[in-house]
Amino acid sequence: MAEMANMDPEGMDGVRMTWNVWPRTKVEASKCVIPLAASISPIRRHSDIPSLPYAPLKCRTCVAVLNAFARVDFAAKIWICPFCFQRNPFPPHYHMISETNLPGELYPQYTTVEYTLPPTAGQFDQRTGAAPPPPVFVFVLDTCMIEEELDFAKSALKQAIGLLPENALVGFVSFGTQAHVHELGFSEMSKVFVFKGNKEISKDQILDQLGLSSRRAGFPKGPQNGFQSAAGVNRFLLPASDCEYTLDQLLDELQTDQWPVQPGHRPQRCTGVALSVAAGLLGACLPETGARIVALVGGPCTEGPGTIISKDLSDPVRSHKDLDKDAAPYYKKAVKFYDSIAKQLVSQGHVLDLFASALDQVGVAEMKVAVESTGGLVVLSESFGHSVFKDSFKRVFEDGDQSLGLCFNGMLEVNCSKDIKIQGVIGPCSSLEKKGPCVADTVIGEGNTNAWKLCGLDKSTCLTVFFDLLSTGSNAPGAVNPQFYLQFVTSYQNPEGQTLLRVTTITRQWVDTAVSTEELVQGFDQETAAVVMARLASLKMETEEGFDVTRWLDRTLIRLCSKFGDYRKDDPTSFTLNPYFSLFPQFMFNLRRSQFVQVFNNSPDETAYFRMLLNRENISNATVMIQPSLTSYTFSSPPQPALLDVASIAADRILLLDAYFSVVVFHGMTVAQWRNMGYHNQPEHEAFAQLLQAPQEDSQMIVRERFPVPRLVVCDQHGSQARFLLAKLNPSATYNNANEMSAGSDVIFTDDVSLQVFFEHLQKLAVQS
Repeated sequence: MAEMANMDPEGMDGVRMTWNVWPRTKVEASKCVIPLAASISPIRRHSDIPSLPYAPLKCRTCVAVLNAFARVDFAAKIWICPFCFQRNPFPPHYHMISETNLPGELYPQYTTVEYTLPPTAGQFDQRTGAAPPPPVFVFVLDTCMIEEELDFAKSALKQAIGLLPENALVGFVSFGTQAHVHELGFSEMSKVFVFKGNKEISKDQILDQLGLSSRRAGFPKGPQNGFQSAAGVNRFLLPASDCEYTLDQLLDELQTDQWPVQPGHRPQRCTGVALSVAAGLLGACLPETGARIVALVGGPCTEGPGTIISKDLSDPVRSHKDLDKDAAPYYKKAVKFYDSIAKQLVSQGHVLDLFASALDQVGVAEMKVAVESTGGLVVLSESFGHSVFKDSFKRVFEDGDQSLGLCFNGMLEVNCSKDIKIQGVIGPCSSLEKKGPCVADTVIGEGNTNAWKLCGLDKSTCLTVFFDLLSTGSNAPGAVNPQFYLQFVTSYQNPEGQTLLRVTTITRQWVDTAVSTEELVQGFDQETAAVVMARLASLKMETEEGFDVTRWLDRTLIRLCSKFGDYRKDDPTSFTLNPYFSLFPQFMFNLRRSQFVQVFNNSPDETAYFRMLLNRENISNATVMIQPSLTSYTFSSPPQPALLDVASIAADRILLLDAYFSVVVFHGMTVAQWRNMGYHNQPEHEAFAQLLQAPQEDSQMIVRERFPVPRLVVCDQHGSQARFLLAKLNPSATYNNANEMSAGSDVIFTDDVSLQVFFEHLQKLAVQS
C-alpha cells in the first residue's frame, strides 16, 4: 500500500500542498518562507471516486457542500457544517439515513465525490429526450504559408474532422490579408464572407455582416434547438457528419494567400481579425454551448488589430531585451487587444486553442492571455509537418485511452475554514470577481474572488490556489479546533454534454509552530514547494518591473535553510538539512538554470509557451520541467536513474533525458561507434541490439503519453545535437577543472557554478549570524 501511495502522491483528491500542516497565525506563516498553497487537478480521473446520481446538499449559511467531515445527528436528522458550524436539517428524501445506511457523500473514505446534476433548461433531459447542445469546433487556418506547410496543415485538419463526434458542429475560417468565413451550409458552390484585415470590428458588426443579428432577421426571442437564431448559425456551423465532404473539397481547393507580397516584406496576415470573427460567430450560439476556436497560425500578425511586427523584414520580431527596454512598439497594444478577446470568450464560456508552427515567432506571447484565461491548449513547433504538431493535434480529437478528456464550461469554487483567506489562483482560469468573507486583500494571479471560470479543462488541468491567514485569528494556540477544512467544488460539462459536479473536501491540522516546528517539517512537500516557487517566480517576472528573479529565489532559499537547517552559528561545516528539505536546494539550483528563469537564448514566444505549460500541468510533470530526469542504460546493469550531472556521461553508456518539452536519447562514444559498425545486426551481439532498443522503447512510451508531444532528439556524444543533453546537466566538470575528469566522460564549456559550489555558498550564507 505504501508503494502505491508513493506512485500516486495526489491520490483520489488530486490535491497536493506545500505544507500539509499549517501554523496558526499570519506571523508564523510568514516565517515558513514558502507560501501556503494547494495545487488541485479539478477533474483528474481516479477509479475510486463514486458517482452520485443526484444533486448535492448545501449549507444554508456558507453554501459549502455536505461532506464526509460533517457531524451528523441521525435522530434529529440534522448535519453540522464543518466550515461555519451551521446546523442544517436534512430534506425529506434523506429520511432513511442512519449510522448503517449512509449516503455516498458521508462515507469517510469518499473525500471526493462526483454528482451528476439534473439538466437545466435546453440541456439533455431523459424524460423529454431533448439532446444537450453538441460541442462546437471552429477551425481558423492561416493561408499565408508556403505551399508545403499549407498542405501539412490541411491534411491535419482533414484528419481531425474525421475524428470528431458525428454530432459535433464545425465551422471554418481561413485568413491571410483578409479573414474569410466559409458558409458550409451552402453546398451548391463555395460561399465566403470576407472581412477586411486592417481594421477592428465589433461583435455586433460581425453578427450583422453574417446576417445573424436578431435585429435584422426579426427572429422570435426564444432560443430554437440550441441557438439564438437557428436558421442563421446553421449556415456556418454544421454537424461533422454533414459537412465532412464539403470541407474536404473546400480544403483541396484552398490556395495559399494570393495577395502579392513585396520583396523584402512579410506577408499581410490578419490573425487578430480572424480570431475576432471566430469569437463573434460563436457569440451567436446559446450561452451554455461548449465551443473551441482551434487556430493554426504559421507566422506573425502584420495587419490590423493584434499586429506584433511591421511588414518590413528588416525589422526583427521583438526579443526579451526589447520588451525589457520598452522597445517593442506593438507589444502593449496587441496584448490589450487579445485581452479584450479573452474577456469576450470568457463571458461566452468558449475556448481558444493555439497551434503555432513557424521558424520565427508568431505572437504566442501576446496571445497568451486569451489562451490561458480560457483554458485553451497551446502547441509550439517549427513546422506543421513536425511530429510535435502532427501527433499533438491528432491527440486533441482522439477518443479512448489516448483522449485528453476535453470538458467545457467549468467553474471552480473554494470554501475554507473561517481564519483562512484566498489570495488567488495561478493557472488556466479567470476570476469571476465573486467576493466573499474568505477573499484576501492581497492578490496573487487571478484574485479578489472565491470562484473562477474554467471555459476549457481536461483531465490533466491543474490550478494552484494561494492562501493567507487572518492576522488576528480566533486561532490562538490551545484553541479548540485542531483541524481546518478546504473544499474545492468544480462544476463542468463533459464531452457528452452532461453537467457534473466534483466536490473534494480535505482536512489538515493546525500546529503551534511557536512551540515546535517538528510537525511542520514533516508536512513539507518538496516537489510541490519547488513548483509553486517556479510558478510564483514566472508570475512575478511577467508582472513586476525590474524584478530580479535569481536574487529573489536565492534569498528565499537562504531564509528557508536558516530557519529549518541544523547548524552552529557561523560554522558552515556544521550545516545539515532535514531529509524533508534535502532535495529542495537542488530543485532551486535547477530552477535558476531553467528556461523559466534564464530567458536568454529563448524568444518571448517560447518563454510564454513554457510558462503556460508550467502553470497548467500537474506537480509531477512540472517537476520534470524544472529538474529533468536522467536514466542510464549499460551492459552490466538494468536501466537505473542517473545523477543529472556531466559525470554521468560515459563512452559505453546510453542516457535517456526526459526534460518534458524534449526527450533525448544520448549514445556514448563507444556505443555510437559500435552501432555505426553495425554490430547490433550480428546475431552474436544480440545483447548490444537490446541495449540500443531499450532507451528507444522507453522514449516512445514517454512521447505517446504526453501532451503536447515532446520533441524527440537522438544523438551521439560530441555530436551537434548533444547540446540538448549538456545544457541540462550540472557542470561539475568544466574547462577549468578538465584534468580531474574520468576517461570517456565529457566537459561542459561554461562559467556557470556547479551544484557543489552552489551548496557551499548556500551553507556559508545560511549559517551567518
